Amino acid sequence: MNDITGATPAPPGGAAVLEAIGRLRVVPVIVLDDVAAARQLASALVDGGLPVAEVTFRTASAARVLAELAGDGRLLVGAGTVLSAEQVDRAYDAGARFVVSPGFSRPVVERALELGLGVLPGVATATEIMAALEVEVSTVKFFPAQACGGVGAVRALAAPFPQVRFVPTGGITAASLPAYLAEPAVTAVGGSWMASPKLIAAGRYDEVTRLSAEAVAAGIASTTDAPAGGR
Repeated sequence: MNDITGATPAPPGGAAVLEAIGRLRVVPVIVLDDVAAARQLASALVDGGLPVAEVTFRTASAARVLAELAGDGRLLVGAGTVLSAEQVDRAYDAGARFVVSPGFSRPVVERALELGLGVLPGVATATEIMAALEVEVSTVKFFPAQACGGVGAVRALAAPFPQVRFVPTGGITAASLPAYLAEPAVTAVGGSWMASPKLIAAGRYDEVTRLSAEAVAAGIASTTDAPAGGR
């Protein structure tokens, strides 16, 4: 059966997963410790047209939350803040289809590739990008995006690495999203504003849906406005 990635099954290395992320253009970054809230959150994201979630390994219940979201079946679910190969295994066992790390870790990348997961290692410098390319990873997380120079930094790093695609994350808001998505080197953007811990704790799933729909609209607009051959 085809899934959200459009592949049966996903090819080695999680290429289809990264392609799906590129089509969605926006990845909600989820920090959640309440497993009971996971299913409502899943429905809110899906209703907003954004069936993807990166569950950060920052809480004690992260693996259980990830498993609950992955069990929904409508979401493309990954693990964020992955710092070790052991965490890659935990994410895989919980149903993650991709893993994201805040920095470049060769053991994390290699284990993810061994398991056929999509992997987005974090980079902030040209040196880290070169390390990613050495293990044949050309789609990377640019983090922390705003603190490291924002759109201008992405543009500067893309110039010597035209084969690299970036997923900027960190400090991005609904207001700054369009500028990032307009960059040809940006395949998608990660952010937490549409499903913040504050909104989830308050049970504002209607607001999660609304903000997700706005993010989807921004992604569609950026694709429509892109010059021919630019993305």
